Amino acid sequence: MTQLHLSPAVAALIFLLVVICGHNFRKLWKEQPPGWQKRAWLFGVPAAVGLLVLGFLPLVP
Repeated sequence: MTQLHLSPAVAALIFLLVVICGHNFRKLWKEQPPGWQKRAWLFGVPAAVGLLVLGFLPLVP
């Protein structure tokens, strides 16, 4: 269990992924084009998982 940690570079990449997915999720939610729910799930799940990873795994330099 001591091997579970994030390097700063990996944490930055995850943060970038969360920001991009979250932005796309919010954009789909506001516009609601046809079939938006399925695409919102495709953006929402990675954003949520990324936030959980960033929140619960320690950052080790």
